[in-house]
Amino acid sequence: MKVFTQSVNFNADSDLLKFIEKKVEALEKFHDKIVDAEVFLKVQNTSDKENKITEIKINIPGSELMVKKQAKTFEEGVSTAIDSLKRQLKKSKEKHRDSLVS
Repeated sequence: MKVFTQSVNFNADSDLLKFIEKKVEALEKFHDKIVDAEVFLKVQNTSDKENKITEIKINIPGSELMVKKQAKTFEEGVSTAIDSLKRQLKKSKEKHRDSLVS
């Protein structure tokens, strides 16, 4: 699976990029037909501590799943986004399996 990461208005360090890639690639356990993933990292200029926005878009045949999370750190945002995507991928796979059965 290809993982594309874009950081908006800042340069993400290699540790963060490796962390993201590892987390996103783990999603393949939940859905074997993932085409690719796009990760967008943004920093909002606010006084709020939770100013890191993580968006992850997963492309699977027939649809795409998108999650947007706001957190204090990108690692935290990626982790919560991945948890949401795991649930979505499981649901998507079950729907697909159910449509094959009926």
